[in-house]
Order: sequence, then structure tokens, then C-alpha cells
Amino acid sequence: MVSNPLPALARWIAQKSWVMRMAPIVLRLERCVRWVSRGRHGVLDLAGLPSIEITVPGRKTGIARTTSLLYVPRGDDFLIVGSNWGKPKHPVWSANLRAVGTATARLEGEQFEVTVTEVTGMDRKRVWDVVVEFWPGYEMECELSGGRTFRIFELRRS
Repeated sequence: MVSNPLPALARWIAQKSWVMRMAPIVLRLERCVRWVSRGRHGVLDLAGLPSIEITVPGRKTGIARTTSLLYVPRGDDFLIVGSNWGKPKHPVWSANLRAVGTATARLEGEQFEVTVTEVTGMDRKRVWDVVVEFWPGYEMECELSGGRTFRIFELRRS
């Protein structure tokens, strides 16, 4: 049986700083792939990597917004990282997640509720090592962001 070479290639490419300039193109392509697949797949899925959509209400507007993200599997749970493509500011979705205890997730077309916990304190270092091992590009993105401490969240099915 031949293994899929795309995840390894994607992890290698994601460690190149020029990839961060591709964010607008990748995000448009993501919306297109999600639309065509009726929400079942995204760009990361096509590359053989795990992606999840999260929907959370805005902390100021209350308007629900959906974001597609790479996730790191952790048993039945999901770890997501607010890298924001290495930008100096935290992604808006991460501030919104901080303001709620639950969110809606969609994985491979299945929609379900998740409990949201921000990973902080002593657990954060251990979890950071896990996410960087899974997606080495996070270290480069951290450097590009000016050393911003990325928010990490654990999502658990409710």
C-alpha cells in the first residue's frame, strides 16, 4: 500500500515564509472547495491534512462566523492554534472563542457542538510541543508574528 505523500509535502511547504503571502489565495480557494463539496472538504483535506470548521458568535456583534482551521487530533478531541498566518495580531475567531464556552464544529460534513477550553499555564508548553511536532510551520509563523504567544484551544465534543 502506497502512503499519501501530500501531508509530508504540505508540512514541508508550510515551513517556508513565502507561503504566508499566499494566505489570500488559499482562503479564497478554501471557500470555493467548501462550497463545491457542500462543506464536507476544504483545501487542507485535499492535501491529506485534518481540517475543521468552527462557528462561533462574535463577542461584540453576536453574528455567527465560520472559520476553517487546521486541527491537531488529540484522541477524540481537537487542538486548534491561533497562528493567524504569522501576523502580529491574534485572529478574531480566537478572541470570540475566549468569550464563549461552546461552539459549533463541522467535520467531514457532520455538525456537532464542542466545549471550548483555552490551553494555558503549564499545560500550554506541553501542548505547544505536540502541535509543533504535528505542524512544524507554527514555529516559523511564531517568528514572523514577532514572537506573539499563539492562543491554543482544545475542542471537545459536547
